[in-house]
Amino acid sequence: MTTTDARTEFTVNGRAVSVESSHPHLLSALRDGLDVTSPKDGCSPSGQCGCCTVLLDGKAIVACQVSLEKVAGREVVTLEGIDEAERARYADAFSAHGALQCGFCTPGVVVRVKSLIDRKGDSLTRDDAARFLGANLCRCTGYVKILDAVEDLVRSTPVEVRRPGGVGSAGHRYEASALALGDRGYIDDIRVDAMLHAALVLTDHARAEILAIDPSAALAAPGVEAVFTAADIPGDLRVGLIDKDWPVMIPVGGRTSYVGDVLAVVVASSRREARAAAGLVRVDYEVLRPIVDPMAAIDDPEIALWGSDTNVLSVSHYERGDIDAALAAATHVVDEVFETQRIEHAFLEPESTLAVRRPDGGLHVYSGGQGVWDDRNQIAAMLGVGTERVSVELVSNGGAFGGKEDMSNQAHAALASWLLDRPVKCTLSREESLLIHAKRHPIRMHYRVGCDAEGRLTALRARMVGDSGPYASVGAKVLERAAGHACGPYSIPVVDVESIAVRTNNPVCGAFRGFGANQAQFAMEGVMDRLAEAVGISGWEIRSRNVIHPGSIWGPGQIMDDGCLGADACLEAVRPHYDEARAAGKAIGLGLGIKNSGLGNGAVEVSKAVVRFEPDGTIEVRHCWTEMGQGIHTVALQVAVEELGVEPERIRVLVDTSRELGTGQTTGSRGTLMGAGAVADACRNAIAAGCTVGVDHHGEYRVDWTNSMKEGLANPVVHSAFGYAAQLVIADRDTGRIERVIAAHDVGRAVNPQLCEGQIEGAVHMGLGYALSEDFPADDTGRPIPTTLKGLGIIRPKDMPEVETILVECPQPNAPFGVKGVGEIGLVPTAGAVAACLHEIDGGWRTRLPMGTSTVGADE
Repeated sequence: MTTTDARTEFTVNGRAVSVESSHPHLLSALRDGLDVTSPKDGCSPSGQCGCCTVLLDGKAIVACQVSLEKVAGREVVTLEGIDEAERARYADAFSAHGALQCGFCTPGVVVRVKSLIDRKGDSLTRDDAARFLGANLCRCTGYVKILDAVEDLVRSTPVEVRRPGGVGSAGHRYEASALALGDRGYIDDIRVDAMLHAALVLTDHARAEILAIDPSAALAAPGVEAVFTAADIPGDLRVGLIDKDWPVMIPVGGRTSYVGDVLAVVVASSRREARAAAGLVRVDYEVLRPIVDPMAAIDDPEIALWGSDTNVLSVSHYERGDIDAALAAATHVVDEVFETQRIEHAFLEPESTLAVRRPDGGLHVYSGGQGVWDDRNQIAAMLGVGTERVSVELVSNGGAFGGKEDMSNQAHAALASWLLDRPVKCTLSREESLLIHAKRHPIRMHYRVGCDAEGRLTALRARMVGDSGPYASVGAKVLERAAGHACGPYSIPVVDVESIAVRTNNPVCGAFRGFGANQAQFAMEGVMDRLAEAVGISGWEIRSRNVIHPGSIWGPGQIMDDGCLGADACLEAVRPHYDEARAAGKAIGLGLGIKNSGLGNGAVEVSKAVVRFEPDGTIEVRHCWTEMGQGIHTVALQVAVEELGVEPERIRVLVDTSRELGTGQTTGSRGTLMGAGAVADACRNAIAAGCTVGVDHHGEYRVDWTNSMKEGLANPVVHSAFGYAAQLVIADRDTGRIERVIAAHDVGRAVNPQLCEGQIEGAVHMGLGYALSEDFPADDTGRPIPTTLKGLGIIRPKDMPEVETILVECPQPNAPFGVKGVGEIGLVPTAGAVAACLHEIDGGWRTRLPMGTSTVGADE
């Protein structure tokens, strides 16, 4: 008998096992009962991401959807149990093609691909693979390189796996093979002795007074060690990246501000016990009217945020010239209101933190956040101790896209570990993750833009209002960036731009790939196409007539340098494809985008790095940036190879707070730009010192020459560098289906061309979803309507069009190796290009996202 009241027996990777029958599903038994960690938990128990795919009697199944009753007596195979030669074959194919980025989804993808090839052999086509891989989400790659790897595996085509060399060389990413096979762990894969588990108690109401919190029933539950509330916080109650306005927990007598607010932390021996007990914590509320309309919130007498006296988070404004006179004199004027939606990042790895007490009495925290020095500083302040008492180690995360800048559960795990003197791990469920972390801002944009008879822009007035949710996060900076990029990559002599970030009780909004530029340029690109039609010229021509050139005055008044040659170069790169598609009778849409790299706006940015030569010949490269799939570890390695002239196998890359290297968040495409500069400087200093063994050789890259728009300068240097991109969307006029996307991106210098291509392909996938199907609406109580990944409208692989990337390299003056970055610009032009393409099909102008069309399929 393989099942008893207490135990279930089955086989895992050829070994007979017995686990507690109380596990809710096979994934729990594998990960929590047997410490088999290659299957990842991205959404259990909903079974919608595919990260936990394993083989059950040879068939690919999603482990979080299978009960132990159905597994009893059967054979389970995970990547740990596959023959070493076969493991190497799959790892090599995925590594060689760049078919992984953060790597969290990859083990599940590999298992499903193996199942398909085992079943179908060389009859498996690319289209079939795309269809069957619909059970597996990948938020990073856009699936293009995954399907390339599958084709080579089906044909048994030999692949060459090369470590990258110096700057400009291709080669696989750092830790690629271990990521592909699930061998390189994430935080939730870490096991330590005597570890406890924490679960969070979230508010039931977005805006409510907390009258009482009663933990007695939870404390009496099996396995529970403690329940902590805000009263147990020894230091600062509030944290935040810019404004310290986000409570770690809402105390009795306080007021909730959104449905992601934490009221208590339950700590127990197991995750299941902690979660069960969290449901027993009783909270008494006085429910208040939630403030959910951002336009009305500006003048609402009630305040969304507990502790604030205004619903206006920020106002950004600049103007140049007489806007009323310029608009009155324009030959053609477009007056239109555009609206974009709230979007969930949908990184595949839910947030996880592990905190462990140090032998010296301090605290060591394993974090996947985008700024581990910020994590350290905020945790120390919350505990009321000096920063030397807290160390934070980065564990490269399973995707972020801006959504892991703000702390999520780092403070809660740290507090519990500090107070209990025990290791404590806190891992969010997918549902909790959706509620807690910041989203992409929905922004309402009223544009009024004029041009002359030849289509040359003469004037722009823009008014923007963004819903930032209650807490500041980086919302003020997102709306500042939207304002700064309101003109797109065009020179306009007269401008008047204002953007307002508004506090509401909707989900918090903060950083997300594009950071306000993509919202603004959906509007601006829509204006350009309307003006082109009014003038009687093509979309390509109106962009060519207005694109910035060296010496042009852009946006807030910045005089552009030679780096902006990339904008025109991207336009020229897509021109042959534009003309060819037009001649073939296809529907086409063109988008042109600009996105800054770095923080700019007067911020002093200092990136630091350390190079250390060890006695065993290893070269340790330490930098200050978070690896989240974008490839910063690979960039650091390649720069070191370039500068030191050493073999890549000697280099080990790591990030922790044991050295004071921090420079804030890994955001705004500044990791590659500034990280490359700092590592290069450290290498050069090491060479100057004779590459002394056992010594930290320090390097630094500094950007301290930008100006804030608030300084009132006529020609401020708002940003130190920009990336540019032109994207061409091609569709069939009869079916409306998007067939191809041509993406020409100026990256300044491609440190690793394969990684650049992967970033662009993934960004196009995300951009198409943003344009057509993705949404994260909230109801009139401020609670998000989607509760699982399936409800987000993410495009699946079978519905992705062909993506052709064109790398353009127009070096950025004064930037290390001329680099500009590529991650942020990736989806800036996409929505505008899709809107123009759809206009060619049916004649309708689009003003709202998502556009809700059947041109690509997506989850319902």
